[in-house]
Amino acid sequence: MKIGILSRKADLYSTSRIRDAALKKGHEIHIIDHLKCDIIIEKNLLEIYHEGEKLTGYDAVIPRIGASVTFYGTAVVRQFEMMNVFSANKSIAIVRSRDKLRSLQLLAAHGLGLPRTAFTNYSREEKQIIQKLGGTPLIIKLLEGTQGLGVVLAETIKAAKSVIEAFHGLKARIIVQEFIKESKASDIRAFVIDGEVVGAMKRQGKEGEFRSNLHRGGTAELIKLSKAEKAAAIKAAKAMGLDIAGVDMLQSDRGPLILEVNSSPGLEGIEKATKKDIAGKIIEFVENNYHKTRTNKKNA
Repeated sequence: MKIGILSRKADLYSTSRIRDAALKKGHEIHIIDHLKCDIIIEKNLLEIYHEGEKLTGYDAVIPRIGASVTFYGTAVVRQFEMMNVFSANKSIAIVRSRDKLRSLQLLAAHGLGLPRTAFTNYSREEKQIIQKLGGTPLIIKLLEGTQGLGVVLAETIKAAKSVIEAFHGLKARIIVQEFIKESKASDIRAFVIDGEVVGAMKRQGKEGEFRSNLHRGGTAELIKLSKAEKAAAIKAAKAMGLDIAGVDMLQSDRGPLILEVNSSPGLEGIEKATKKDIAGKIIEFVENNYHKTRTNKKNA
């Protein structure tokens, strides 16, 4: 197969691991910087050029689209899809997962546990918002934040009101969530591929840090998921329409609570914690589903 990895940098751990896994299985692999792609659209004509070179003959692409370039990155993925190239994650699913508010609405509609969350249109009723979430402490998040950036823990009502007012004064879109004390600054990342949990790790924030992100200095260890946690991870990925997903959840007294579903989950932490070849499983998924797609088209 001729496979393209849509990634900004070839030397990123996840990109290089997927490339090596594809090469190991004898595939032709190319790393394509989606921001250096030009999309050409005309009647009965759909083309993509990468640094001036026309991209042809691709069987599949594996999107590794950063949150800050979702709009253009998914436009490139969509162009490949319309050129009948199999995509490991569909463009619409990536867009859906990147909208934190929409994601939470979909997850709630599918009956998944979530931290109680509030969203307002720059409301000045901060006190009412705090009361509706059961009081402080509270987590306040920028809708566009990633890797733990733009996330604030407000431990008192005064602090919560000040932070909400500050964000609203900057016209920044935020969500406010209840703080799950029993999670103890840790969360779970379940890696889901094609409706199956292929690996899971528990991430623990460093001392004095309420965020468990590895980018914030957190640590990760292997964890065996409960039946409820495994089912929640699979259901969350399905709700987003993602075939490859990193599902982040908290352990709580009322069961697993989904925080986020990531469409381009990193491989470094999960592979080191689980000692599993997750990159190889991604390539296996692409192989199997590409062939299924080809067979279905022939039989149509």
